Amino acid sequence: MKMPFPVLPVSIQTMMIKQQQGTTIYYPQVIGLQNANVQQSINQSIYQLVHSLIQWQSEQQGTDSFTEMIGSFEIKTNERNILSLSLTNYAYAYHHAHGLTLMKSLTFDVQTGMQYQLSDLFKPGSNYVEVLSKMVQTQINERDLQLLSDFSGISPDQDFYIADKALVLYFQLYEITPYYIGFPMFPISVFAIQDIINENGPLGQMAVNN
Repeated sequence: MKMPFPVLPVSIQTMMIKQQQGTTIYYPQVIGLQNANVQQSINQSIYQLVHSLIQWQSEQQGTDSFTEMIGSFEIKTNERNILSLSLTNYAYAYHHAHGLTLMKSLTFDVQTGMQYQLSDLFKPGSNYVEVLSKMVQTQINERDLQLLSDFSGISPDQDFYIADKALVLYFQLYEITPYYIGFPMFPISVFAIQDIINENGPLGQMAVNN
């Protein structure tokens, strides 16, 4: 009997941007994909987000002059043809009390190059926003998280990444919690939401027990 060909992780190369003294940004690029167009599309999306974070820092801090800027990344999932990663950008502007870290994530199908939004992970009409919001509220209560105001629920395009068999929703600094808490993150097992996930999407891939 012929053995099925294993689905291997994609190869990642670390790139660096060094614009000026105090600015060093590391970001990933996918290499070695059979489909060159898919590889270019994924890498272009990553590169664009790197520069969007730089621009976002200027908007958030009211300046484009920073004494320090450091960019980094983490690969959260690299299996079953799904690549999910997070990019962070820390910047310190002169005269500010402390630096600010921003984080955004991208999730791709490495066969097609499709970039997933949160809504793509769930069945149409599944009311995923309400379901996930209730789960986040439960975690807020269980962890006794201090909030800046009452939690009103997640947004339809809430920041997320996929880590093994969990969907991780997160918020930016200051978005719902005080600065000292950092990024409030809420992991949700794919098995807890199995009835509403898109079985053909990345969560469906993670939910398969093999």
